[in-house]
Amino acid sequence: MPIDEAEERLRVGPPADHAAGLPAVRLSVTNAVRRMGIVKATRNLLALNQVDGVDCMSCAWPDPQGKRHTAEFCENGAKAISWEGVRETVEPAFFAAHSLEDLAGRTDHWLEAQGRLTHPMVRRDGGTHYEPISWDEAFALVATHLNALDGPDEAVFYTSGRASNEAAFLYQLFARAYGTNNLPDCSNMCHESTSAGLAATIGIGKGSVSLQDLHEAELIVVSGQNPGTNHPRMLTALETAKRNGARILAINPLPEAGLLRFDNPQKARGLAGRGTGLADELLQIRSNGDLALWQAIGHLLLQAPGAVDRDFVDRYTTGFDEWERHARAVDRAAVLAATGLTWSQIETAAAMLAASKRTVHCWAMGITQHHNAVATIKEFVNVALLQGNIGKPGAGLCPVRGHSNVQGDRTMGIWEKPPAWFLDALGAEFGFAPPRLPGHDAVDAVKAFRDRRAKVFVALGGNFVAAMSDTDVTTAAMRDATLTVQVSTKLNRSHVAAGRTALILPTLGRSEQDMTGGKVQRVTVEDSMSEVHASRGRSAPAGPLLRSEVDIVCGLATAVLGDRHGIPWASFTVDYDRIRDRISRVVPGCADYNARISDGGFTMPHGPRDSRTFPTPEGKAVFTVSPLVVLEVPPGRLVLQTIRSHDQFNTTIYGLDDRYRGIRSGRRVVFINALDLAELGFADGDVVDLVSEFSDGVERRAERFRLVAYDTPKGCVAAYYPETNPLVPLDSQAAVSGTPTSKWVVVRLEASGT
Repeated sequence: MPIDEAEERLRVGPPADHAAGLPAVRLSVTNAVRRMGIVKATRNLLALNQVDGVDCMSCAWPDPQGKRHTAEFCENGAKAISWEGVRETVEPAFFAAHSLEDLAGRTDHWLEAQGRLTHPMVRRDGGTHYEPISWDEAFALVATHLNALDGPDEAVFYTSGRASNEAAFLYQLFARAYGTNNLPDCSNMCHESTSAGLAATIGIGKGSVSLQDLHEAELIVVSGQNPGTNHPRMLTALETAKRNGARILAINPLPEAGLLRFDNPQKARGLAGRGTGLADELLQIRSNGDLALWQAIGHLLLQAPGAVDRDFVDRYTTGFDEWERHARAVDRAAVLAATGLTWSQIETAAAMLAASKRTVHCWAMGITQHHNAVATIKEFVNVALLQGNIGKPGAGLCPVRGHSNVQGDRTMGIWEKPPAWFLDALGAEFGFAPPRLPGHDAVDAVKAFRDRRAKVFVALGGNFVAAMSDTDVTTAAMRDATLTVQVSTKLNRSHVAAGRTALILPTLGRSEQDMTGGKVQRVTVEDSMSEVHASRGRSAPAGPLLRSEVDIVCGLATAVLGDRHGIPWASFTVDYDRIRDRISRVVPGCADYNARISDGGFTMPHGPRDSRTFPTPEGKAVFTVSPLVVLEVPPGRLVLQTIRSHDQFNTTIYGLDDRYRGIRSGRRVVFINALDLAELGFADGDVVDLVSEFSDGVERRAERFRLVAYDTPKGCVAAYYPETNPLVPLDSQAAVSGTPTSKWVVVRLEASGT
């Protein structure tokens, strides 16, 4: 990957001991005004996360019910809407001046900083530049390629979590009407382990809590998550819970600022730097130690008087006896080796759970991106079932999704392994027989292009090349595609690592007014807690040629399928209510969709939460037994976990600072324990290459990273993605879910030659 020249000016200072406060307010406002101008900035920020306003595109944290703050957004939400609403545009003249070879040498930060895409563009086979193309010509080009394939499974339809429910529903309908279930999405890279673990144990791959449950909890456990950067509005919920008497147990290798203290910028105390301490206990666990920790906690809870809810276990669960035998026999030495904690620390954590009658378990990518991620999530469920903490107020399972509508997209059918009932309902509604064989997930899609079993890649949003593991392999695979199609708002790495023929189709951002069909349209999303609500943009589009995602999907489908199956694609663009009417007849829980979103939205049904009914094959919640394997790290090697900076959202790099960790003007850093520095013969500030070592025998390298002495467990280091994604092999995946193992990368450090 190209390296930003600013890295030469990288500065390192002390990490912060709190999140938000006055600096967050100042940076949010100044950044918004600088990028959008004062009028547009004011309009967009005041509409963000409001009823009938713009749903924030940065994360999937739910909006509060009832009265909302005038400024119902966080610093990163302000960055996201400012990033989308910039005044700069990327016109055809830009592409005439910059060849693909030139763009390939630019950094991801530079590419996205150029501004909004405004014209459909094509790079024809053998061409060196993107050139303008009309919408009709672009759609016809896609139709020519798709209809010339030997079979529909040679096409892959990728989806980003930014897509609305309406666009996602039509997109999966288009792919299945075309004939394939090749519908990978960003879930495959993040919370797929959650979906697999929860589906197997409680029968539904979604969390079981509401925002009110966090407010009413006695204990909130935050595992493998950095809410201060990745879900900052969650800090308000944690503050409310603390005010109501809750305790917070944080489990994370790094002592993140947002888990230490929250200076709420909505309150005078927060602005004055007198915020709320959050974590009552912080366990700085070794990477991949969570499965062992939770097996040990289950072991201790079985011995704690009153900790087990026998009535719940007997009435609502199965498999308890086998799990109990396993838990009582936990190997203490193995637990300590895996976690890097003391037994006393683990006892303290178990005592916190034993004392709580209402516990919410929260987690994110620090849990889901390990080989044993699904087993770890099943262990969360075991402990929740043991204490009866599902289906009652103030308790439950709370996976915190990282993209604004990634959960809604799955509800709408974006899934390579769709259930039979969904396909039955879709086929009955639209009068065709959807394909039944499972399709490619994200990793399998790369392998299919690498092996030339796939030829056409269509992406509804996102930056697939940068987001995927094994970046060099992914880049080569995408460049070998006969056609890549990117529906995008801004330039990114996937436009550069493009197919032999490549299309860029510019789309409206969520903050922009959608007048498709000659009327104001609204779209809907589903947040992390299964709440569905509307979003309506306010700003003028960045250019007159932009089309909505719905309009683009319908245009593609019309060109490719014609009148096949009699699906009325053109009518959907006239009025999005017609799409929602179809959704209401296909997706359970979406009846009266249009009326309910007009009344403020609705909550999707969830049997375990709503009635303690568990749609598993057993008809009950399932205790599961997972073997405890302590992963060995060779001498002189370290375990790398990839992380976000405070100046990014997924692969989007807003800036080169991470003030919570003390980093300024750079991203190529490795956070490392001072003892590891000494043992390996390096010093704070040395520049090294990271070399990953996996069983495939292939060494992968990421160059020129500065070592930063930091408070992280011995043997464990951290660095930002996507710069470190090249170090993760395609075949290094979580068991069952297939998620890349970005939180367990065995590396060695070599002095950099530059």
